[in-house]
Amino acid sequence: MMSRYNARVAEPKWQQAWDDARVFEAVADPNRPKYYVLEMFPYPSGKLHMGHVRNYTMGDVVARYKRATGHAVLHPMGWDAFGLPAENAAMERGVHPGDWTYENIAAMRAQFGRLGFSLDWSREFASCDPEYYGQQQALFIDMLAAGLITRKNAVVNWDPVDMTVLANEQVEDGKGWRSGAPVERKELTQWFFKISDMADDLLDAIDGLDKWPEKVRLMQANWIGRSRGLQFEFEFSSGLDGFETLDVYTTRPDTLMGAGFAAISPDHPLAKALEEKRDDIKAFNEECRRTGTSEEALEKAEKRGIDTGLTVAHPFDADVELPVWIANFVLMEYGTGAIFGCPAHDQRDLDFARKYDLPVRDVFVAAEGADPVANEAFVPPKTDAVYYIRPLGEAGTMTGQDAVDQAIELCEAQGIGKGVTKFRLRDWGLSRQRYWGTPIPVVHCDDCGVVPEKKENLPVELPKDVTFDRPGNPLDWHPTWRDVPCPCCGKPAKRETDTMDTFVDSSWYYARFTAPDAATPTDMDAAKYWMNVDQYIGGVEHAILHLLYSRFFARAMQKTGHLPASASEPFDALFTQGMVTHETYATKGADGRNVWHEPGDVIREGDSARLEDGTEVDVGPVIKMSKSKKNTVNPLDIIDQYGADTARWFVMSDSPPERDVEWTAAGADAAWKHLQRVWRLVVELEDDVPAVETADGPDAIALRRVLHRTIADLTASIDGFAFNKGVAKLYELTNAIAKAKGGADVVRAKRDALTTLARLMQPMTPHLAEEMWETLGGEGMVLEAPWPVADQAYLVDDTVLMPIQINGKKRSEITVAKDADKASIEALAMADPAVIKALDGGTAKKVIVVPGRIVNVVI
Repeated sequence: MMSRYNARVAEPKWQQAWDDARVFEAVADPNRPKYYVLEMFPYPSGKLHMGHVRNYTMGDVVARYKRATGHAVLHPMGWDAFGLPAENAAMERGVHPGDWTYENIAAMRAQFGRLGFSLDWSREFASCDPEYYGQQQALFIDMLAAGLITRKNAVVNWDPVDMTVLANEQVEDGKGWRSGAPVERKELTQWFFKISDMADDLLDAIDGLDKWPEKVRLMQANWIGRSRGLQFEFEFSSGLDGFETLDVYTTRPDTLMGAGFAAISPDHPLAKALEEKRDDIKAFNEECRRTGTSEEALEKAEKRGIDTGLTVAHPFDADVELPVWIANFVLMEYGTGAIFGCPAHDQRDLDFARKYDLPVRDVFVAAEGADPVANEAFVPPKTDAVYYIRPLGEAGTMTGQDAVDQAIELCEAQGIGKGVTKFRLRDWGLSRQRYWGTPIPVVHCDDCGVVPEKKENLPVELPKDVTFDRPGNPLDWHPTWRDVPCPCCGKPAKRETDTMDTFVDSSWYYARFTAPDAATPTDMDAAKYWMNVDQYIGGVEHAILHLLYSRFFARAMQKTGHLPASASEPFDALFTQGMVTHETYATKGADGRNVWHEPGDVIREGDSARLEDGTEVDVGPVIKMSKSKKNTVNPLDIIDQYGADTARWFVMSDSPPERDVEWTAAGADAAWKHLQRVWRLVVELEDDVPAVETADGPDAIALRRVLHRTIADLTASIDGFAFNKGVAKLYELTNAIAKAKGGADVVRAKRDALTTLARLMQPMTPHLAEEMWETLGGEGMVLEAPWPVADQAYLVDDTVLMPIQINGKKRSEITVAKDADKASIEALAMADPAVIKALDGGTAKKVIVVPGRIVNVVI
């Protein structure tokens, strides 16, 4: 038997054994509890990174643990395979997006295999498989029939170079993330999921997601953004034909007496009417439309406007007329596309008012008699009590929320508007003007209008003979695909050439995994058994859109008969893992800019670093691994050098899973050395155990106590997603086994401990655990062995460790029986070598014994 564990031999051996036995294929079993663990499926870039290793190891630990505890486990894998990167590759490399994607999938599947993940590959699919997106098209048709999808005009981010709609997240510094071209705001006819119809339900249900991180729940609640406010109309004092009133919605009607101006969006119907009359307004509006629509983009942009020359009358102050401006920070899709500005109590409004010399009127101050806040807007939380000097109603001290409620009540009583509830959440625009996505299954017919494709004609497959030699969507100029007979009347018609937002692909894949070969989007019996996902794992960057869209889709699939009533929330528990980080290394180039270097090219010597040619390297901060900074570590290099188990052990042991983990060569080496130590304990275990069993002595009992405490603690750690704490307990058990010395009873206890250690380590280091199990004579494979159960008798300690203080300073400690009396404890303490030495032949002035706590000797 080799004294050194050889991962290069053991890992392929056991991976093949698992595959041959098909042990990870999920089988519904009504006699066992089910457990569905799912990690957010990856984009097939072609290469794994250490973030993948950490994310999928977490899921694998849970899946293997649940299998050992008797559950029927579903742990599938698929690929989020549509999207712009594949189109980029097609243009840059002259290949088809599908060829590039499937080559990457094959490469990554092989890389995943080397890590020993317990994945059910029999359920694998990619979102670009026609079998998958054909079922997605069927869902679209059903949702369209159920009134969950609509087609309407909307202002969108438009990339004039790529000629496609961009999500807000795809706009970076006002430019398209791929083309770098300045983004324009453009009105287009788009397809939308009517997610806003479910806003109340999606928000109210957040309270029931008690196994989700609080920060994610808060982010979703803020994104949905329910607010109660006042909707009312300003009457124009001087207006424009066809526009008699200006409709405004505000969440702060309590500040109406501080209004200094009214403002409308550049996309407001009034603004569009005015641009037909004034060239300066037209130029301003067009400039505004060349910026992104995201709140972040508007927040960063300089607050700018143009005076329309129109005014509106203040509804509560006959002496005040408010100028109407067009402002670049007012969006048509929020509220009514019109606001009133209260500069004293809104920093954005104050910046705008100062820029254009508009009035600033204070409504409230911090307390009665206090001076108004100078130089900045005074914006306390609505829950704070302030003193209203110019309220709607009576002056006095009240909270902002009470003042809002009072203002709404007053306005409704006087017939000036009404209280309404609005949401920040907007309908989900799903149209994308690109090729590599799911075709929207509708046809445009001059006689029949927009009609869905017949389900028997699904999938509407993407044509493969496309080119990317000009900007825009190749589907627009592919006549043999685009031009089709109308599914209703048979006359010539045209397919919809927009494809679906890739967020659609990832919004229901969890349901498809329950029956990936079903002839309909789901199989209801399979969905009833496997849904919901018991544990979902992924990055916090998906806290809003992906998770919110998935929650919407689950409800939509219920309404269309594709999920059971119990599956309105797809994910019972959610865990968002931290990132894997690494130091950065740079030298200065000739132009003074940083030249980044990969960790493998840098020689570290203490606090210094250099390249092989001796060039000194600046060691930068520890940040998320990224290709641009070259601070990445290739998982395959780690597997080649140390084995997959070392990588798995390190990412589980070094940091709480919700926090970032710093990858270091020293840490990886230490993990490898520990696993080698565990193997040596197996190899060196004495085999000469007498056939006749003898009772355990104190040393054997002590080891069994550590063993069973480890079982209990590790079980609690995995259940609580505290993997690093569980690993620490395994370190302690390993140390206890190594230190245990004695006769046959201790050898037997060590064998039992090592056999159990193999079962406990199986979720983290499955290959090493199988080798240990086989060597120690375990039956079958260790992954099929049941999870150990702690013997409660060994968890009850009948001794206690008590510190000994001499003149108030700890000098030693003694182990005493829990029920020992003071006299016995004092006798043991006085016999301790440290006390004898301190007394030096003398006697103690006083001995204070607190049973179970401490002994204090005063000399």
